[in-house]
Amino acid sequence: MDTLARALTGRLLRPEDAEYGRAKLAFLTQFDDRRPAAIALCETEADVQRCVEFAATQGMPVAARSGGHSYAGYSTPDGGLIIDVSALGQVEVRDDGTAVVGAGARLAGVYAGIGRAGRMLSAGTCPSVGIAGLTLGGGIGVLGRKLGLTCDQLIAARIVTADSVLRTVSASEEPDLFWALRGTGAGNFGVVTEFTFRTTPAEPLTLWSLDYTADRRPQILHAWQEWQHELPDEMWSMCRVSTALDVSQVGGCLVGADTGLIDDLARRIGGEPQRRQQELDFPAAMDHYADGLSSRAAFVATSRMLTGPMDAQAMVDLVTAGPELTCLVDSFGGAIARGDGAFPHRDAIASIQITNQIRTTSSDARRELAPIRRQLGEWFGTNGFLNYIDPEMPDWRQAYYGASAPRLTEIAGTFDPDRVFSFPQGI
Repeated sequence: MDTLARALTGRLLRPEDAEYGRAKLAFLTQFDDRRPAAIALCETEADVQRCVEFAATQGMPVAARSGGHSYAGYSTPDGGLIIDVSALGQVEVRDDGTAVVGAGARLAGVYAGIGRAGRMLSAGTCPSVGIAGLTLGGGIGVLGRKLGLTCDQLIAARIVTADSVLRTVSASEEPDLFWALRGTGAGNFGVVTEFTFRTTPAEPLTLWSLDYTADRRPQILHAWQEWQHELPDEMWSMCRVSTALDVSQVGGCLVGADTGLIDDLARRIGGEPQRRQQELDFPAAMDHYADGLSSRAAFVATSRMLTGPMDAQAMVDLVTAGPELTCLVDSFGGAIARGDGAFPHRDAIASIQITNQIRTTSSDARRELAPIRRQLGEWFGTNGFLNYIDPEMPDWRQAYYGASAPRLTEIAGTFDPDRVFSFPQGI
């Protein structure tokens, strides 16, 4: 470790260092007892290369970290080396509209930089999420149906592979590795240090929601799934059903201001919702979604992809079985369905994320998720979303990598034959 510490421009924190206790913490508090052997606060791409070389030669577990939001805690390996790229957080928008973003950037900074340039990018809503993990696992955003997943907007990346070589990948340079990074790269293949994204000119956005009392949950899900099949790409929407809230919600983001589609959905659901609606520019819209999402949390989660008709009443009964469950259904289709790259769920109607707050222990919370995971699998098949990775997902290789798995295995054999970047659900 001393040799590595001397070789780095940034600091190498070890358990005896005062800053170690705070630096090792991830977003989810249930992983606070993890004790990595060291945390490398990388300040340059050369630092990343030295860390990868050290881990490879020492046979040490290694993981990259930007935002630290891994649902399974894979970015905080016990006894391993964390390659923390937080300092590589630059955001530069070029004259041609492309954005060069360091792998350590968080979404709040990404949106601020891109928004100042009068551009927009489809990515997530939590401001503290790192751009790296989000992009490499796919990246759902409120502009997804209009612009695609975050990985669909990626046009180039710089990555340190297991041989400690810094490579530029794109459609013309290392195209196989570039394909693999777009939607299945999270934790696999290497440590990305920089992304280049295609952005688009910013347009006015209409943010809206319809809030209903809990008794309207089945009507919400039933009407929404019929309605969203008829939508133009400009309309993204989601449904939230929770046992922890008195209100059930359907809402979304519209590129533009023609709100007749929202009126149509309200008529289909019926009742008397509380309606919220406002037209905002891109930076203000992203700030609106980020409100209240910065603090650390304690929950477990699982996911499935909606692939066919949903029995609305059965879904409500399933996801309201526990006291702290929340179900989020995010619409797919549009540009997501037309994207390329390795992301395996292009034909999905939506993603389904189920979270369960930890009230006693994480094992208890996961046990409560088990029947929900199993039932959703029986309804919609063996699938799941890599960004919502669940360490207890059965048949996880098919669920997270799908039809892309054979080609991904070949690519991993080329760039990481010794499995330097291995983790329990890695390719």
